[in-house]
Amino acid sequence: MLYLHEPEASYEFRVKVPGVSASRLSALRAELTRQGLEGCLVPHADEHLGEYVPACAERLAWLTGFTGSAGLAIVLADRAVLFTDGRYTLQAAAQTDPALWERRHAVEEPPAVWLAEHAPAGARIGYDPWLISADGLARYSGVTMMPIANPIDAIWRERPAPPLAPAEPHPLNYAGLSSAEKRGQIAAALRAAKADAAVLSDPSSIAWLLNIRGADIPYTPYALGFALVQADGLVQLFMAGAKLSAETRAWLANEVACHEPSHLPETLAGLSGKRVQVDPGGSPVWFDQTLRRAGAEVVGGADPCLLPKACKNPTEQQGARTAQARDAVAVCRFLHFLAQSGPRGGETELSAAARLLAFRQEVPGFRGESFSAISGAGEHGAIIHYRVTEASNRPIRADEVYLIDSGGQYPEGTTDITRTVWTGPSEPPDELRERYTRVLKGHIAIATLAFPSGVAGPHIEAFARRALWDAGLDYDHGTGHGVGSYLGVHEGPAALSRAAAPVPLAEGMILSNEPGYYLPENYGIRLENLLLVRRRELAGAVKPFLCFETLSLAPFEPRLIARERLTQAETAWLDAYHRRVMEEVAPQLDEPVRAWLASVCLAD
Repeated sequence: MLYLHEPEASYEFRVKVPGVSASRLSALRAELTRQGLEGCLVPHADEHLGEYVPACAERLAWLTGFTGSAGLAIVLADRAVLFTDGRYTLQAAAQTDPALWERRHAVEEPPAVWLAEHAPAGARIGYDPWLISADGLARYSGVTMMPIANPIDAIWRERPAPPLAPAEPHPLNYAGLSSAEKRGQIAAALRAAKADAAVLSDPSSIAWLLNIRGADIPYTPYALGFALVQADGLVQLFMAGAKLSAETRAWLANEVACHEPSHLPETLAGLSGKRVQVDPGGSPVWFDQTLRRAGAEVVGGADPCLLPKACKNPTEQQGARTAQARDAVAVCRFLHFLAQSGPRGGETELSAAARLLAFRQEVPGFRGESFSAISGAGEHGAIIHYRVTEASNRPIRADEVYLIDSGGQYPEGTTDITRTVWTGPSEPPDELRERYTRVLKGHIAIATLAFPSGVAGPHIEAFARRALWDAGLDYDHGTGHGVGSYLGVHEGPAALSRAAAPVPLAEGMILSNEPGYYLPENYGIRLENLLLVRRRELAGAVKPFLCFETLSLAPFEPRLIARERLTQAETAWLDAYHRRVMEEVAPQLDEPVRAWLASVCLAD
């Protein structure tokens, strides 16, 4: 049975060692000089442009000390700048040396714009073509960008080896559709686009298409590799042979030809005159450049697996419900535990996260966390993607806010849920209750929304912010992201975010619903459930309408809800949701936890 591994020690660049970052930055600049360059890009990315990367690809963390899942550094001869988004502003400040690294907000001051304004005239800026997409590279206009072998690899003496976890079959009782059916669907789409083949560089697409899963990176069941899917339905898979057992090769069958990754360049070289589809925003620009040199016609187009993968089939939808129901048992047991221990102040951020993991490990089918739990007490909860370490760990004290954002991987599906609680025993301040309630109102607004087919996430995200905006408040992250089916906890192409592409929401998509509010140096509030997009029958509707089915099952914190601020409809939704939690989760709990859950869910 496949279990996702926890991050190895080589992932952990959390405690800065004095002088280490300075020496590494100096070594990088020396290597750039040796290559005749005036600067380079260092993104948080691997050859698959994924969010979570193997230890051997943690170049940004190795260089800067910043361990977030999104960021980019620009290194020049006399300046070094780290760009992150709003989720990581506080984390970047805590993890990087201000004497070495300038810090910028990547949305407010995009890296490409900064570089165009600050690069020396005539500067040659190096980039690794495996770590940036064609669209990403195109943003750096007005600067001479040079494809190079990665300079970090030349100076990282103890760089870990690439992972070689086995790829294993993902059975049909979980997948719902056979690989042959999926390959036929993708092949038809390629023929419609008049393409001979498409490059698949996203391991989640390969996992979905071939019904396989792996354990090459933490938290996400990927088997890293590349694939070329052809218009006749055949697939060429480029994956280390050590990962492919006889059982897995038999599962892939004759329609999938397996090659070592080293064969990829020669295979692409043989595509001269062919029309090959490459995702300009999701695949490394190396593919585009290599195919063009080979004489192939590169057709820009989205990964053909992206949308079909996001629209879960009926088996996957039911699997998501099963996974959420299982996960709810662990989450409710944890919230009960916290309700008992919180007022005593006997737990820490690390011990609480460990206790939640222990509860999940007792759930049948649990394969691992879907991401490193965000366990933040007090001021740490205001760090949107806070990652507790031995150095930052602090007690969870009585009478404060505690935020726990976590998830699990099950063969039926992937979970992600956030709850914010008041540790007690005293009553929480009125201002805190007012802000928690505004976040809850935004959560309910999304959960209860009916919207016409064709509407995209950016079109409806403002509903989650309305109650906060009414008070002059906001939060610096998207309201929701797609979630995979025993795949990535963050999945495209749809999202509830102002920054996302306007991809219409469609039946079968699973997205998070997680508005929040963060008061720096004080506390954070985030309330997250997962939602399934479903058809909504509305009398008199002139076009198809959609709505959301809430999948996650865990109570909200009654002591933080100012019920007098809820409308009648909002109160009805909250009460119905809590009754559902009682009906579906309580029978699976022992008596003390069941009694506690009743006291929370049935609170006035």
